[in-house]
Amino acid sequence: MDSALIISGSDKIAMSLAEMLAQASVTEVTTVSNGGEARRMLIERDFDLYIINTPLPDEFGESLALSIATKEISVVILIVKAELMDEVSDRVEDYGVITLGRPLSRALFWNALKLASATHKKLKAIHNENKKLIQKIEDMRVIDRAKCILISRFSMTEPEAHRFIEKQAMDMRITRRKVAEKILRVYEN
Repeated sequence: MDSALIISGSDKIAMSLAEMLAQASVTEVTTVSNGGEARRMLIERDFDLYIINTPLPDEFGESLALSIATKEISVVILIVKAELMDEVSDRVEDYGVITLGRPLSRALFWNALKLASATHKKLKAIHNENKKLIQKIEDMRVIDRAKCILISRFSMTEPEAHRFIEKQAMDMRITRRKVAEKILRVYEN
C-alpha cells in the first residue's frame, strides 16, 4: 500500500499510527481530525488504506467507514473501544471493514496492517480483472454490431463478416474494435 488516510480526533493516536505506517513502508500518510474533513478529502482523491479512530469529534465514524468501504477499492480499519468492538464489528464486517479494539497493541495493529495489505492487493487485482473483462465485453458488442451491419448490407455470413473485420485489422494494423467502429460510422446511419 502506498497511501493512507488517518482520521482521528486525537493527535497523539494519529501520530502514533502515522509512525507505524511509516515503518510499514506506507509512503504517503495524510491525517485529518474529523469526518467532515475526511469526506472532503475523499472528493479530491483516493487512498489505499483508511484508518478511523472512533469516536470522531463530529460523528462516531461507523457511517464514514461504511461509506468508504462501499465506494472505494481500499481497505478500512475502524478502531473502537473494546467494549463496543463486537457490536460495531457485526454491523461493518459484511462491508469488509476491519475492526480493532482499543487499547491497541502494536502486534495487533501490525497483524491488521498485514491483513489490510493482503486484502488491498487482492481487491486491486480483482478490480483490474473486472475492468479488463468489461472492456472485452464492450469490444465484443461493438464488433458484433459491425458484423450485423456487414451481414445485412453485404449479405455476408457471420464467419465471412468476422474474417473481414480480422483481415482489415491485420492489414491496417489496428484493433478489431477500431475496424468495427469505422464500419459503424460509415454504415450505421
